[in-house]
Amino acid sequence: MKANNINLILLVCIVVCINLGGCVGGSLRKRFYKQTCPLAEQIVKNATWNHVSANPNLPAKLLRMHFHDCFVRGCEASVLLSSTANNTAEKDSFPNSSLEGFDVIDDIKEQLEKECPGVVSCADILALATRDSMSFQFKKSLWDVLTGRRDGTVSIANEVLRNLPPPFFNFTQLKQSFANRGLTVQDLVVLSGAHSIGVGHCNLFSNRLYNFTGKGDQDPSLDSTYAALLKTQCQGPRDTTTAVEIDPGSFQKFDNHYYTNLKQNKGLFQSDAALLTNKVSSNAVQKLLKANDFFTEFGQSMKRMGAIGVLTGTSGQIRKQCGVVNSN
Repeated sequence: MKANNINLILLVCIVVCINLGGCVGGSLRKRFYKQTCPLAEQIVKNATWNHVSANPNLPAKLLRMHFHDCFVRGCEASVLLSSTANNTAEKDSFPNSSLEGFDVIDDIKEQLEKECPGVVSCADILALATRDSMSFQFKKSLWDVLTGRRDGTVSIANEVLRNLPPPFFNFTQLKQSFANRGLTVQDLVVLSGAHSIGVGHCNLFSNRLYNFTGKGDQDPSLDSTYAALLKTQCQGPRDTTTAVEIDPGSFQKFDNHYYTNLKQNKGLFQSDAALLTNKVSSNAVQKLLKANDFFTEFGQSMKRMGAIGVLTGTSGQIRKQCGVVNSN
């Protein structure tokens, strides 16, 4: 009888694992490279911190790249692949045309290949480097990164627009986009806090300044004083080159000031302002005005985002170069 019960339990476990896409042992875990490349995470951290010390804008760039990677095919480094003669890759799509930081990932990969060839995936490098770049200003890790991702072999430019939530989405559209990837409204509000660093190009919010409803009007939900300031920075409604600080005055400092701006109707994008149009998300914004709550929640949401659509076990491959699929 006991044997039958054990067999039944094992059968249930197998079915559950198949339905969920893998059991814990075959999925992401802490220090995945402990045996195969013990120095991997230290190498990533040291290299990333060296790059950030020379370029304080790097955290925002890597965070954006990680987000753009995870939301298209999952966190499997398809955003890093270069186009070929027969295929236009994600990195050459319009939304990704301004992505930067590929050279940093390539540098880290080169160092890891010297230490332990063919072991550490580009997908894990991107996840780790994003965390480490964000942690540089605090001189300590902001969250644990589970590792064990493998690299995808497909990257299609046309998939980017269909999967990335644009900055003009309303709340309903944002909620659905995140839900499609197993993320909650809480994750949506928390991860929007990434807008405390980095810059935004004028063409991504100019309609809020010059032609919100097609009548040459301004978005009434945008603080008028802030709108006037933005108009002095952007060169008209068709300005595609100018970029402004998303969080004025502290765009290189990762903090929760984004939510203070938001409560003052100074969110730069429509997708920012949309968070105040729903009771649940608006309440979440209020709670994240407490810095400690924000940092804790941000780490948790980053871990959930970093697990979207991952390839583990024998799926995918470990690329030798992050921009190129291994040849057979």
